[in-house]
Amino acid sequence: MEKITCAAELKMAIQTLRFEHEVQGKLLKEQFFVTFESLKPVNIIKSTLHDMTQSPYLIDNMLGAVTGLVSGYVSKKIAVGTSHNVVRNIAGALLQFGVTNLVAHNSDVLKTVGNFIMQKFIHRNDTNIART
Repeated sequence: MEKITCAAELKMAIQTLRFEHEVQGKLLKEQFFVTFESLKPVNIIKSTLHDMTQSPYLIDNMLGAVTGLVSGYVSKKIAVGTSHNVVRNIAGALLQFGVTNLVAHNSDVLKTVGNFIMQKFIHRNDTNIART
């Protein structure tokens, strides 16, 4: 800041500082409101869900995990059924755990294999339809 030598310069400097103070106060109030709104639980949940849906890597991981859980549960139900045998239930739980981990960790490979099988199935059906 430069040296103030007369009363007119002093008044001008005071007006400038008051104006800057007023502008910074308005900006601070606006930022406070934005921060207050973003910290509401509903807005935190909304932003988290929005971030989750925008991340394709996260969606692929979630789909792999869900596929693993469902396939593990189905494999346990097929192997154990409604049995009340303790040994069979323990074996079913181990089978469920193993299938869930296998499918969840190898979801990309299983997706590729599934796409290959579907392409072969669709190609075979297309040739059968064309023959009739």
